[in-house]
This record gives sequence, C-alpha cells and structure tokens, in this order.
Amino acid sequence: MNTPVIETARLTLRPPAMEDFPRWAEMMADPEAAKFIGGPMPAATAWRGFMTMAGAWSLTGVGMFSLIERDTGRWLGRIGPWTPLDWPGTEVGWGLHPEAQGKGYGVEAATAAIDYAFDVLGWTDVIHCIDPDNTPSQRLAERLGSRNLGPTRLPPPFDTVAVDRWGQSREQWRARART
Repeated sequence: MNTPVIETARLTLRPPAMEDFPRWAEMMADPEAAKFIGGPMPAATAWRGFMTMAGAWSLTGVGMFSLIERDTGRWLGRIGPWTPLDWPGTEVGWGLHPEAQGKGYGVEAATAAIDYAFDVLGWTDVIHCIDPDNTPSQRLAERLGSRNLGPTRLPPPFDTVAVDRWGQSREQWRARART
C-alpha cells in the first residue's frame, strides 16, 4: 500500500506505526487531552482506537496521520482526514498530546492535512466535529478559516454527544490561502 508522508517546517505527518502507541496511550489516558475524544481510557481501550486508525488507513486509504516532531522523532498527536461510516461529512480531525498543545503544531499539521484532503483526496469540503465546550478546538478551527455551521449528530454510539459541525469548502480554503 502506498502511504503518504507529508513534511512541514517542524513536522512529519504519516500513518500510525507501532512505535507511536506508547505516546498515543499517554494522550488517551490524560483527562484533559482525552476529554473531547472519548474521555480518558486505559491502554487496552486506547489500543482499540489506535488499531482502528491503522485499519482505516489500510482499508480505505485515509485516516488520521501520526504527527511526528522532525527534530526529535517524538509523537505529538493525530491529525488528518477521517470518514467513519455515517459521519456527518468528510472530517479533518485532531487530538494532541498534552506536551504538544499551545505550540502551533495543531494549525501547522491541520493545514497540511486539509491541503492533502483537497489536493490529493479531491474532497470538496472539510468539517471538524467539535464539542460546544471545547474552546481550544474551536480556536484551532477558526485559525484554519472554518466556521461553526451549527449542531450536528454523530452516528451511534456517539449520537448522544453534543457536537457542532465546523467547516469550509475547498473554494473557501483556497481563497483563504491567497489572502
């Protein structure tokens, strides 16, 4: 399978690899980092999510990238295109390890992932499903040029979770890039 690798100024984005799991599990165990992406969980539960993302890459050719700091090789989070069954749109989502938050990695990686979604995957729009209380993700979406499109519903078993659909079209993204 031909898997993409994207380089930015400080980061490498690539599909998940086994060596990423310890830091993935750390992120998913952290109450603040995991609060809006399933809640804190033990490593055995985080493993299932990790394998889901690896399987998505293998079977569909899209999934969240592992975000790797180029200077250190340290895993910083997951960001990328994600299209689960019955999802309310073509999503570029994110989750950052606590050590990576507040350093601009999110916008740098999400920008590369959105470019990939539009330029390589041919998507016509992107969304971000964000909890109404998740202010850091809302600010990141705004920095990317997305706007709140209103409440949406995720498929079961997430159908009781309050989520807003943020997003923009490919044309809006490209117009933003020129300004």
